[in-house]
Amino acid sequence: MDNKIIPLIMCGGAGTRLWPASREVRPKQFLPLFGSASTFQDTLRRVSDPAVFGRPIVITNVAYRFMVQEQLAEIGIEADVLLEPVRRDSGPGIAAGAAFAQTRDANAVVLALAADHVVRDTAAFVAACQQGLAAANVGYIVTFGIQPERAATEYGYVKPGAAVSGKVRAVTKFVEKPDQAKAVEYIKDGYLWNSGNFMFRASVLLDEYRKFDVESIDAVNGAVAKAGHDLGFVILDAETFGSAKAISIDYAVMEKTGHAAVVPAACGWSDVGSWHTVWELSERDAQGNAARGNAVFEDSRNCMVASDGAVVALEGIDDLVVVATQDAVLVSRQKDASGLKRLVTKLKEVAPKVTEEHTKVHRPWGSYQSVDNGDRHQVKRIIVKPGGRLSLQKHHHRAEHWIVVRGTAQVTVNELVKTVHENESVYIPIGAVHRLENPGKIQLELIEVQTGSYLGEDDIIRIEDDYRRF
Repeated sequence: MDNKIIPLIMCGGAGTRLWPASREVRPKQFLPLFGSASTFQDTLRRVSDPAVFGRPIVITNVAYRFMVQEQLAEIGIEADVLLEPVRRDSGPGIAAGAAFAQTRDANAVVLALAADHVVRDTAAFVAACQQGLAAANVGYIVTFGIQPERAATEYGYVKPGAAVSGKVRAVTKFVEKPDQAKAVEYIKDGYLWNSGNFMFRASVLLDEYRKFDVESIDAVNGAVAKAGHDLGFVILDAETFGSAKAISIDYAVMEKTGHAAVVPAACGWSDVGSWHTVWELSERDAQGNAARGNAVFEDSRNCMVASDGAVVALEGIDDLVVVATQDAVLVSRQKDASGLKRLVTKLKEVAPKVTEEHTKVHRPWGSYQSVDNGDRHQVKRIIVKPGGRLSLQKHHHRAEHWIVVRGTAQVTVNELVKTVHENESVYIPIGAVHRLENPGKIQLELIEVQTGSYLGEDDIIRIEDDYRRF
Protein backbone atom coordinates (compact mmCIF):
# COMPACT_ATOMS: atom_id res chain seq x y z
CA MET A 1 0.00 0.00 0.00
CA ASP A 2 1.32 3.50 -0.92
CA ASN A 3 1.29 5.41 2.36
CA LYS A 4 1.51 8.83 0.75
CA ILE A 5 -1.51 10.89 1.72
CA ILE A 6 -3.47 12.51 -1.12
CA PRO A 7 -4.60 16.03 -0.12
CA LEU A 8 -8.10 16.95 -1.26
CA ILE A 9 -8.47 20.74 -1.04
CA MET A 10 -12.08 21.95 -0.95
CA CYS A 11 -12.36 25.51 -2.22
CA GLY A 12 -15.74 25.90 -3.89
CA GLY A 13 -17.50 27.79 -1.09
CA ALA A 14 -18.58 31.42 -1.32
CA GLY A 15 -19.11 32.57 2.26
CA THR A 16 -19.58 36.24 3.14
CA ARG A 17 -18.46 36.13 6.78
CA LEU A 18 -15.56 38.42 5.83
CA TRP A 19 -17.63 40.84 3.76
CA PRO A 20 -16.87 43.25 2.12
CA ALA A 21 -13.43 41.77 1.34
CA SER A 22 -14.92 38.32 0.66
CA ARG A 23 -17.65 38.18 -1.98
CA GLU A 24 -19.30 35.66 -4.24
CA VAL A 25 -16.92 36.20 -7.17
CA ARG A 26 -13.75 36.11 -5.01
CA PRO A 27 -14.34 34.51 -1.60
CA LYS A 28 -12.02 34.51 1.40
CA GLN A 29 -9.98 31.41 0.49
CA PHE A 30 -8.44 33.34 -2.41
CA LEU A 31 -7.66 36.49 -0.40
CA PRO A 32 -4.25 37.35 1.13
CA LEU A 33 -5.55 37.87 4.67
CA PHE A 34 -2.23 37.11 6.38
CA GLY A 35 0.83 38.09 4.37
CA SER A 36 1.08 37.84 0.59
CA ALA A 37 -0.40 34.34 0.11
CA SER A 38 -4.05 33.31 0.25
CA THR A 39 -5.28 30.69 2.72
CA PHE A 40 -5.78 28.37 -0.29
CA GLN A 41 -2.11 28.72 -1.16
CA ASP A 42 -1.04 28.29 2.47
CA THR A 43 -3.14 25.12 2.69
CA LEU A 44 -1.42 23.67 -0.38
CA ARG A 45 2.03 24.53 0.96
CA ARG A 46 1.16 22.85 4.26
CA VAL A 47 0.75 19.51 2.47
CA SER A 48 3.58 19.85 -0.05
CA ASP A 49 6.21 17.60 1.57
CA PRO A 50 6.67 14.86 -1.08
CA ALA A 51 7.85 12.41 1.56
CA VAL A 52 4.41 12.51 3.20
CA PHE A 53 1.92 13.79 0.62
CA GLY A 54 1.06 12.92 -2.96
CA ARG A 55 -0.15 15.12 -5.81
CA PRO A 56 -3.09 17.17 -4.47
CA ILE A 57 -6.64 17.19 -5.78
CA VAL A 58 -8.49 20.51 -5.73
CA ILE A 59 -12.28 20.53 -5.97
CA THR A 60 -13.92 23.83 -6.84
CA ASN A 61 -16.61 25.19 -9.14
CA VAL A 62 -16.50 26.53 -12.68
CA ALA A 63 -16.57 30.17 -11.54
CA TYR A 64 -13.32 29.82 -9.57
CA ARG A 65 -11.39 27.57 -11.95
CA PHE A 66 -9.03 30.21 -13.32
CA MET A 67 -8.35 31.70 -9.85
CA VAL A 68 -7.37 28.20 -8.71
CA GLN A 69 -5.17 27.73 -11.76
CA GLU A 70 -3.50 31.12 -11.29
CA GLN A 71 -2.85 30.68 -7.57
CA LEU A 72 -1.42 27.19 -8.11
CA ALA A 73 0.99 28.61 -10.70
CA GLU A 74 2.03 31.44 -8.36
CA ILE A 75 3.37 28.96 -5.79
CA GLY A 76 4.66 26.39 -8.28
CA ILE A 77 2.37 23.53 -7.22
CA GLU A 78 0.63 21.20 -9.68
CA ALA A 79 -2.69 19.54 -8.88
CA ASP A 80 -5.64 17.74 -10.41
CA VAL A 81 -8.47 20.28 -10.45
CA LEU A 82 -12.03 18.90 -10.34
CA LEU A 83 -14.90 21.20 -11.26
CA GLU A 84 -18.33 20.82 -9.67
CA PRO A 85 -21.03 21.78 -12.20
CA VAL A 86 -23.38 22.70 -9.31
CA ARG A 87 -22.80 23.19 -5.58
CA ARG A 88 -23.84 20.19 -3.50
CA ASP A 89 -22.11 21.01 -0.16
CA SER A 90 -19.19 19.09 1.30
CA GLY A 91 -20.75 15.59 1.21
CA PRO A 92 -20.86 15.02 -2.55
CA GLY A 93 -17.76 17.18 -3.00
CA ILE A 94 -15.61 15.03 -0.71
CA ALA A 95 -17.13 11.85 -2.15
CA ALA A 96 -16.25 13.00 -5.68
CA GLY A 97 -12.69 13.73 -4.59
CA ALA A 98 -12.46 10.27 -3.01
CA ALA A 99 -13.82 8.59 -6.13
CA PHE A 100 -11.34 10.47 -8.29
CA ALA A 101 -8.47 9.56 -5.93
CA GLN A 102 -9.38 5.91 -6.47
CA THR A 103 -8.79 6.33 -10.20
CA ARG A 104 -5.18 7.14 -9.28
CA ASP A 105 -4.79 4.55 -6.51
CA ALA A 106 -7.37 1.96 -5.48
CA ASN A 107 -6.01 2.09 -1.92
CA ALA A 108 -5.78 5.88 -1.75
CA VAL A 109 -5.75 7.57 1.65
CA VAL A 110 -7.28 11.04 1.32
CA LEU A 111 -6.85 14.11 3.51
CA ALA A 112 -9.85 16.41 2.95
CA LEU A 113 -8.99 20.00 3.92
CA ALA A 114 -10.95 23.24 3.81
CA ALA A 115 -9.07 25.87 1.79
CA ASP A 116 -9.99 28.77 4.07
CA HIS A 117 -8.52 27.55 7.37
CA VAL A 118 -5.34 28.76 9.08
CA VAL A 119 -2.80 26.48 10.76
CA ARG A 120 0.02 28.23 12.60
CA ASP A 121 2.12 25.15 13.39
CA THR A 122 2.69 23.13 10.22
CA ALA A 123 4.99 20.62 11.90
CA ALA A 124 2.36 19.78 14.52
CA PHE A 125 -0.28 19.50 11.80
CA VAL A 126 1.85 17.08 9.74
CA ALA A 127 2.55 15.06 12.89
CA ALA A 128 -1.21 14.78 13.50
CA CYS A 129 -1.66 13.63 9.89
CA GLN A 130 0.93 10.91 10.40
CA GLN A 131 -0.86 9.83 13.60
CA GLY A 132 -4.16 9.70 11.71
CA LEU A 133 -2.68 7.76 8.78
CA ALA A 134 -2.31 4.54 10.79
CA ALA A 135 -5.98 4.69 11.84
CA ALA A 136 -7.15 5.57 8.32
CA ASN A 137 -5.23 2.62 6.90
CA VAL A 138 -7.18 0.19 9.10
CA GLY A 139 -10.59 1.58 8.16
CA TYR A 140 -11.29 4.64 10.33
CA ILE A 141 -12.56 7.99 9.10
CA VAL A 142 -10.40 10.34 11.12
CA THR A 143 -11.35 13.89 12.05
CA PHE A 144 -8.95 16.40 13.57
CA GLY A 145 -10.09 17.52 17.02
CA ILE A 146 -9.15 20.90 18.48
CA GLN A 147 -9.03 21.57 22.23
CA PRO A 148 -11.87 24.09 22.85
CA GLU A 149 -10.87 27.58 23.96
CA ARG A 150 -14.46 28.59 24.71
CA ALA A 151 -18.03 27.31 24.50
CA ALA A 152 -18.31 27.97 20.75
CA THR A 153 -21.64 27.47 19.00
CA GLU A 154 -20.21 27.74 15.47
CA TYR A 155 -18.34 24.41 15.53
CA GLY A 156 -19.30 20.76 15.63
CA TYR A 157 -18.03 18.69 18.57
CA VAL A 158 -16.64 15.18 18.94
CA LYS A 159 -16.37 13.07 22.10
CA PRO A 160 -13.19 10.95 22.21
CA GLY A 161 -13.49 7.37 23.40
CA ALA A 162 -11.14 4.39 23.53
CA ALA A 163 -7.66 4.52 22.02
CA VAL A 164 -7.41 3.28 18.43
CA SER A 165 -3.80 3.89 17.41
CA GLY A 166 -1.25 6.12 19.11
CA LYS A 167 -3.06 9.34 20.01
CA VAL A 168 -6.08 8.53 17.84
CA ARG A 169 -9.29 7.81 19.75
CA ALA A 170 -12.57 6.33 18.62
CA VAL A 171 -15.42 8.83 18.44
CA THR A 172 -18.24 7.96 20.82
CA LYS A 173 -20.39 10.90 19.79
CA PHE A 174 -20.33 13.32 16.89
CA VAL A 175 -22.62 16.34 17.06
CA GLU A 176 -23.18 19.37 14.87
CA LYS A 177 -23.27 22.99 16.09
CA PRO A 178 -24.91 23.13 19.57
CA ASP A 179 -26.57 25.96 21.45
CA GLN A 180 -24.63 27.78 24.18
CA ALA A 181 -25.80 25.61 27.06
CA LYS A 182 -24.95 22.40 25.22
CA ALA A 183 -21.53 23.76 24.26
CA VAL A 184 -20.73 24.40 27.93
CA GLU A 185 -21.76 20.82 28.76
CA TYR A 186 -19.66 19.39 25.95
CA ILE A 187 -16.52 21.16 27.16
CA LYS A 188 -17.06 19.86 30.71
CA ASP A 189 -17.43 16.35 29.29
CA GLY A 190 -14.12 16.51 27.38
CA TYR A 191 -15.42 17.04 23.84
CA LEU A 192 -13.17 18.50 21.15
CA TRP A 193 -14.04 20.92 18.39
CA ASN A 194 -14.40 19.27 14.99
CA SER A 195 -12.09 21.16 12.64
CA GLY A 196 -14.00 20.02 9.54
CA ASN A 197 -10.92 18.30 8.09
CA PHE A 198 -10.87 14.52 7.61
CA MET A 199 -8.59 11.64 6.65
CA PHE A 200 -9.81 8.30 5.30
CA ARG A 201 -9.25 5.54 2.83
CA ALA A 202 -11.27 6.54 -0.20
CA SER A 203 -12.95 3.13 -0.35
CA VAL A 204 -14.02 3.33 3.32
CA LEU A 205 -15.56 6.79 2.96
CA LEU A 206 -17.50 5.78 -0.15
CA ASP A 207 -18.70 2.50 1.39
CA GLU A 208 -19.90 4.28 4.54
CA TYR A 209 -21.61 7.02 2.52
CA ARG A 210 -23.33 4.34 0.42
CA LYS A 211 -24.86 2.78 3.55
CA PHE A 212 -26.80 5.97 4.18
CA ASP A 213 -27.39 7.34 0.64
CA VAL A 214 -27.00 4.91 -2.25
CA GLU A 215 -28.40 7.32 -4.85
CA SER A 216 -25.92 10.10 -4.08
CA ILE A 217 -22.89 7.79 -4.22
CA ASP A 218 -24.11 6.35 -7.52
CA ALA A 219 -24.46 9.93 -8.78
CA VAL A 220 -20.96 10.89 -7.63
CA ASN A 221 -19.36 7.77 -9.09
CA GLY A 222 -21.19 8.38 -12.34
CA ALA A 223 -20.08 12.00 -12.44
CA VAL A 224 -16.43 10.95 -12.06
CA ALA A 225 -16.72 8.12 -14.58
CA LYS A 226 -18.31 10.43 -17.17
CA ALA A 227 -16.08 13.43 -16.40
CA GLY A 228 -14.75 15.50 -19.26
CA HIS A 229 -11.37 17.20 -19.62
CA ASP A 230 -10.85 20.75 -20.88
CA LEU A 231 -8.04 23.29 -20.49
CA GLY A 232 -6.40 21.07 -17.90
CA PHE A 233 -9.52 20.73 -15.71
CA VAL A 234 -11.52 17.61 -14.87
CA ILE A 235 -15.20 18.52 -15.31
CA LEU A 236 -17.62 16.31 -13.39
CA ASP A 237 -20.63 15.26 -15.43
CA ALA A 238 -23.35 17.83 -14.75
CA GLU A 239 -26.45 15.66 -15.02
CA THR A 240 -25.26 12.85 -12.76
CA PHE A 241 -23.51 15.06 -10.18
CA GLY A 242 -26.56 17.31 -10.00
CA SER A 243 -28.71 14.38 -8.84
CA ALA A 244 -26.65 13.95 -5.64
CA LYS A 245 -28.27 15.25 -2.45
CA ALA A 246 -26.86 18.56 -1.22
CA ILE A 247 -25.61 17.81 2.30
CA SER A 248 -22.55 18.32 4.48
CA ILE A 249 -20.19 15.40 5.10
CA ASP A 250 -20.98 15.77 8.82
CA TYR A 251 -24.67 15.03 8.35
CA ALA A 252 -24.17 12.59 5.46
CA VAL A 253 -21.60 10.34 7.15
CA MET A 254 -19.85 11.47 10.31
CA GLU A 255 -22.86 11.61 12.62
CA LYS A 256 -23.99 8.15 11.48
CA THR A 257 -20.88 6.06 10.92
CA GLY A 258 -19.43 3.59 13.41
CA HIS A 259 -15.95 4.11 11.93
CA ALA A 260 -15.26 7.65 13.15
CA ALA A 261 -12.05 8.45 15.03
CA VAL A 262 -10.40 11.65 16.19
CA VAL A 263 -6.81 12.73 16.46
CA PRO A 264 -6.18 15.69 18.81
CA ALA A 265 -4.31 18.43 16.92
CA ALA A 266 -2.64 21.30 18.77
CA CYS A 267 -1.52 23.12 15.64
CA GLY A 268 -2.83 26.68 15.96
CA TRP A 269 -5.96 25.95 13.92
CA SER A 270 -8.64 28.51 13.03
CA ASP A 271 -11.41 28.53 10.47
CA VAL A 272 -11.14 32.34 10.14
CA GLY A 273 -14.87 32.68 10.56
CA SER A 274 -15.07 36.41 11.36
CA TRP A 275 -13.17 39.69 11.30
CA HIS A 276 -12.71 39.25 15.03
CA THR A 277 -10.77 36.05 14.26
CA VAL A 278 -8.67 37.90 11.68
CA TRP A 279 -7.85 40.43 14.40
CA GLU A 280 -6.92 37.64 16.82
CA LEU A 281 -4.54 36.11 14.26
CA SER A 282 -2.96 39.41 13.19
CA GLU A 283 0.00 41.31 14.62
CA ARG A 284 -1.24 44.07 16.93
CA ASP A 285 0.27 47.25 18.32
CA ALA A 286 0.65 48.05 22.03
CA GLN A 287 -3.01 49.16 22.16
CA GLY A 288 -4.24 45.95 20.55
CA ASN A 289 -4.95 47.46 17.12
CA ALA A 290 -4.37 45.47 13.93
CA ALA A 291 -4.26 46.83 10.40
CA ARG A 292 -4.01 45.55 6.85
CA GLY A 293 -3.51 48.50 4.54
CA ASN A 294 -3.41 52.19 5.49
CA ALA A 295 -4.59 52.91 9.02
CA VAL A 296 -3.86 55.52 11.69
CA PHE A 297 -4.97 55.03 15.32
CA GLU A 298 -5.30 57.73 17.97
CA ASP A 299 -6.62 56.94 21.44
CA SER A 300 -8.15 53.72 20.04
CA ARG A 301 -7.86 50.18 21.31
CA ASN A 302 -8.51 46.62 20.10
CA CYS A 303 -9.62 47.66 16.62
CA MET A 304 -9.27 45.84 13.31
CA VAL A 305 -8.80 47.81 10.08
CA ALA A 306 -8.52 46.41 6.55
CA SER A 307 -8.30 48.85 3.65
CA ASP A 308 -7.91 48.46 -0.11
CA GLY A 309 -6.18 51.82 -0.41
CA ALA A 310 -8.04 54.54 1.44
CA VAL A 311 -6.45 55.82 4.66
CA VAL A 312 -8.66 54.81 7.59
CA ALA A 313 -8.19 57.02 10.67
CA LEU A 314 -9.72 56.04 14.01
CA GLU A 315 -9.88 58.38 17.01
CA GLY A 316 -11.36 57.59 20.43
CA ILE A 317 -12.69 54.20 19.26
CA ASP A 318 -12.52 50.80 20.97
CA ASP A 319 -13.37 47.27 19.84
CA LEU A 320 -14.43 48.05 16.28
CA VAL A 321 -13.87 46.49 12.86
CA VAL A 322 -13.54 48.85 9.89
CA VAL A 323 -13.14 47.35 6.41
CA ALA A 324 -12.87 49.74 3.45
CA THR A 325 -13.00 48.54 -0.15
CA GLN A 326 -13.45 50.52 -3.37
CA ASP A 327 -17.24 50.38 -3.22
CA ALA A 328 -18.22 49.49 0.37
CA VAL A 329 -17.28 50.25 3.97
CA LEU A 330 -18.07 48.04 6.95
CA VAL A 331 -18.15 49.35 10.52
CA SER A 332 -18.92 46.60 13.00
CA ARG A 333 -18.53 45.59 16.61
CA GLN A 334 -15.55 43.30 17.14
CA LYS A 335 -17.27 40.24 18.54
CA ASP A 336 -20.69 40.26 16.87
CA ALA A 337 -20.17 37.85 13.96
CA SER A 338 -23.89 37.02 13.89
CA GLY A 339 -24.65 40.70 13.38
CA LEU A 340 -22.58 40.77 10.20
CA LYS A 341 -24.48 37.74 8.92
CA ARG A 342 -27.77 39.57 9.45
CA LEU A 343 -26.35 42.68 7.78
CA VAL A 344 -25.23 40.79 4.68
CA THR A 345 -28.68 39.19 4.45
CA LYS A 346 -30.19 42.69 4.32
CA LEU A 347 -27.62 43.86 1.78
CA LYS A 348 -28.54 40.98 -0.52
CA GLU A 349 -32.04 42.47 -0.65
CA VAL A 350 -31.21 46.17 -1.05
CA ALA A 351 -27.78 46.15 -2.75
CA PRO A 352 -27.01 42.61 -3.93
CA LYS A 353 -24.16 43.67 -6.21
CA VAL A 354 -21.89 44.60 -3.28
CA THR A 355 -22.24 41.10 -1.81
CA GLU A 356 -21.50 39.40 -5.13
CA GLU A 357 -18.93 41.43 -7.08
CA HIS A 358 -15.84 43.54 -6.50
CA THR A 359 -15.07 46.67 -8.50
CA LYS A 360 -11.92 44.80 -9.55
CA VAL A 361 -12.95 41.78 -11.60
CA HIS A 362 -10.47 38.95 -12.18
CA ARG A 363 -10.33 37.18 -15.51
CA PRO A 364 -8.09 34.34 -16.72
CA TRP A 365 -6.13 36.84 -18.82
CA GLY A 366 -5.78 39.45 -16.03
CA SER A 367 -8.26 41.89 -14.50
CA TYR A 368 -10.28 45.05 -15.01
CA GLN A 369 -11.52 47.68 -12.60
CA SER A 370 -14.20 50.29 -13.10
CA VAL A 371 -12.82 53.77 -12.45
CA ASP A 372 -15.73 56.01 -13.45
CA ASN A 373 -19.33 55.51 -14.63
CA GLY A 374 -21.92 57.73 -16.25
CA ASP A 375 -25.15 57.34 -18.23
CA ARG A 376 -23.29 56.91 -21.53
CA HIS A 377 -19.68 56.31 -20.53
CA GLN A 378 -17.52 54.04 -18.42
CA VAL A 379 -13.80 54.15 -17.70
CA LYS A 380 -11.88 50.97 -16.84
CA ARG A 381 -8.32 50.14 -15.88
CA ILE A 382 -7.36 46.88 -17.63
CA ILE A 383 -4.41 44.62 -16.79
CA VAL A 384 -3.39 41.82 -19.19
CA LYS A 385 -0.80 39.27 -18.04
CA PRO A 386 2.19 38.48 -20.29
CA GLY A 387 0.95 36.08 -22.95
CA GLY A 388 -2.69 36.73 -22.05
CA ARG A 389 -5.32 37.68 -24.55
CA LEU A 390 -9.00 38.54 -24.44
CA SER A 391 -11.59 36.83 -26.59
CA LEU A 392 -12.17 37.87 -30.18
CA GLN A 393 -15.40 39.80 -29.69
CA LYS A 394 -17.72 42.61 -30.69
CA HIS A 395 -20.35 44.87 -29.09
CA HIS A 396 -23.70 46.04 -30.40
CA HIS A 397 -24.07 49.11 -28.21
CA ARG A 398 -20.67 50.58 -27.34
CA ALA A 399 -17.47 51.88 -28.83
CA GLU A 400 -14.15 51.67 -26.98
CA HIS A 401 -11.00 53.77 -26.87
CA TRP A 402 -7.85 52.10 -25.48
CA ILE A 403 -4.87 54.08 -24.18
CA VAL A 404 -1.75 52.06 -23.30
CA VAL A 405 -0.01 53.33 -20.17
CA ARG A 406 2.40 50.42 -19.57
CA GLY A 407 3.70 47.59 -21.73
CA THR A 408 2.84 46.74 -25.33
CA ALA A 409 -0.49 45.71 -26.79
CA GLN A 410 -1.28 43.76 -29.92
CA VAL A 411 -4.70 44.89 -31.12
CA THR A 412 -6.97 43.35 -33.73
CA VAL A 413 -9.71 45.57 -35.23
CA ASN A 414 -11.57 43.78 -38.02
CA GLU A 415 -8.83 42.92 -40.58
CA LEU A 416 -6.22 45.22 -39.03
CA VAL A 417 -3.62 43.89 -36.58
CA LYS A 418 -1.33 46.52 -35.04
CA THR A 419 1.07 47.01 -32.15
CA VAL A 420 0.24 49.79 -29.69
CA HIS A 421 2.97 51.12 -27.39
CA GLU A 422 2.94 53.22 -24.21
CA ASN A 423 1.24 56.60 -24.63
CA GLU A 424 -0.43 55.45 -27.85
CA SER A 425 -4.12 54.68 -28.35
CA VAL A 426 -6.54 52.85 -30.63
CA TYR A 427 -10.27 53.30 -31.31
CA ILE A 428 -12.73 50.38 -31.56
CA PRO A 429 -15.96 51.39 -33.35
CA ILE A 430 -19.35 49.93 -32.43
CA GLY A 431 -19.75 46.52 -34.05
CA ALA A 432 -16.06 46.06 -34.91
CA VAL A 433 -14.62 42.61 -34.32
CA HIS A 434 -11.65 43.14 -32.02
CA ARG A 435 -9.16 41.49 -29.69
CA LEU A 436 -6.54 42.67 -27.20
CA GLU A 437 -3.45 40.66 -26.27
CA ASN A 438 -0.15 41.11 -24.47
CA PRO A 439 2.80 39.78 -26.51
CA GLY A 440 5.37 41.22 -24.09
CA LYS A 441 7.22 40.07 -20.98
CA ILE A 442 5.69 42.59 -18.55
CA GLN A 443 2.09 43.38 -17.59
CA LEU A 444 0.09 45.37 -20.08
CA GLU A 445 -1.85 48.19 -18.45
CA LEU A 446 -4.32 50.35 -20.33
CA ILE A 447 -7.21 52.70 -19.77
CA GLU A 448 -10.42 51.85 -21.61
CA VAL A 449 -13.05 54.51 -22.25
CA GLN A 450 -16.42 53.08 -23.27
CA THR A 451 -19.18 55.20 -24.81
CA GLY A 452 -22.60 54.10 -25.94
CA SER A 453 -26.26 53.53 -25.11
CA TYR A 454 -25.64 50.32 -23.11
CA LEU A 455 -22.43 49.40 -21.26
CA GLY A 456 -23.29 46.10 -19.56
CA GLU A 457 -20.92 43.15 -19.59
CA ASP A 458 -23.58 41.06 -21.33
CA ASP A 459 -23.03 43.11 -24.50
CA ILE A 460 -20.04 40.92 -25.36
CA ILE A 461 -20.42 38.60 -28.33
CA ARG A 462 -17.48 36.20 -28.21
CA ILE A 463 -16.38 34.79 -31.56
CA GLU A 464 -13.24 32.99 -30.39
CA ASP A 465 -12.06 32.45 -26.83
CA ASP A 466 -9.01 30.68 -25.42
CA TYR A 467 -10.93 29.97 -22.21
CA ARG A 468 -14.13 28.50 -23.73
CA ARG A 469 -16.40 31.23 -22.27
CA PHE A 470 -19.18 31.25 -24.85
